[in-house]
Amino acid sequence: MKKKIIGLCVFLTLVSGCGKVPKLENGQEAIVTFENGEKISVDDFYETIKNDFGLQALITMIDTYVLETEFKDYIDTAKEQADAYVDAFIENYGGEDEFLQVLQQQTGYQTIDAYRSYWYLSMLQSHAIEEYAKSQITDEEIEEYYNNKAIGDMEIAHILITPDVDDDSTDEETEKAEEKAKETIKEIITKLDEAKKNNEDIEKTFSKLAKEYSEDDATKDDGGNLGKINYGDLDESYDELIDAAVKLKDGAYSTDVITTELGYHVILKIKSYEKDTLKNLTDEIKTILGTEYVNNNKDAGIKALQHYRKEYGMEIEDSEINKQYSTYIQNMLASLQESSSSN
Repeated sequence: MKKKIIGLCVFLTLVSGCGKVPKLENGQEAIVTFENGEKISVDDFYETIKNDFGLQALITMIDTYVLETEFKDYIDTAKEQADAYVDAFIENYGGEDEFLQVLQQQTGYQTIDAYRSYWYLSMLQSHAIEEYAKSQITDEEIEEYYNNKAIGDMEIAHILITPDVDDDSTDEETEKAEEKAKETIKEIITKLDEAKKNNEDIEKTFSKLAKEYSEDDATKDDGGNLGKINYGDLDESYDELIDAAVKLKDGAYSTDVITTELGYHVILKIKSYEKDTLKNLTDEIKTILGTEYVNNNKDAGIKALQHYRKEYGMEIEDSEINKQYSTYIQNMLASLQESSSSN
C-alpha cells in the first residue's frame, strides 16, 4: 500500500533528537539554551527554517522516501554513481581537505557527505525521470520506430583526431587547431584512397593508420575497432557517426570529415548484422524514445517527480509550506515555458 507523507514530522524528529531536551514553561522543547535561562524552542526553530529553506529540505526528504521506495533495485547503483562522481572531484582537487575547502567556499554544502547525498538523490531523480518518460511511449510509437528507424548492429572501426586546444585557447587558436585536425583526417582519407586504388586490403590499411594516427587510446591498438554499435549505444551527439555508418556498405570507409563532441573521425564499416525482432528491441527502443521525450518536453522532469509523489499520496499538511510548494511548481513550469518561448 502506498504511504502518505505528513509535513515535516520526520524533520522535527531529527531536530529534537532522542536525548534529554530542556523544556520551556509552556512545555515546548528547547533546541538552544542561554545562561540567563532564555531558550529557543523547536517550534520557533521550525517556523524560521520553514520560511528560509524548509521547502527545499522537505522536497529532498519527500523524493528520497518516494524514490527509494519506488526504485529499491536502483539504490545501490545510484550510490555507486554518486560516489564515483564525488570521488572524481576529490581526486581532481588533490584530496578530501582540498575539495572540502572549495565545496564550502563555492556551494552551500559544509560536508562531503552532504554533497554525496545531493548527487545520490540526483541519480535517483534522473532514473525516475527516465522511467517516467519510457512509460509515456506508446506501442504504436515503438512499432513505428522499429519499422522506419531501427537497424541492425554494425561493426565499426574509427580513427579519432582531436583539436589541440584547452580552456585558455583563444578563438583564433581554436579555429586553427580545428582546421589542422580536419586536415589530418583528410590526409588519412587520401591514404585510404591510395590503398584502395592499389587494391590493398582496406581493413588492414585502416588498422595500420589507426595505430599511427588515432588519439583514441582505448581502441587505436585494436585498429580503432568500436565493436558492434547502434543508435542508443552512444550519446545522441554521436548520431552523425552512426548516420555516416548506415550509409556505408560493408568494407567501405567515410570520405567526409565526421564531427562529434570528441573531435573528428574517419570510420570503416566492417560488417552489418540483421535487425533483431521487435520483441527483443522493444526495451531498447523505449529507452531511445524516452530520451527523445525528455529532450522534446522541457517539463518532463517536473511532471515525472510530481507523478511519483502523487502515486504515494503525498500531502503536505502544513498549509504554509503547501502553498510554497504549489508556488514553487508553478514558477518552475512558468520558467520552462518562458525558456522554450525564447528559444
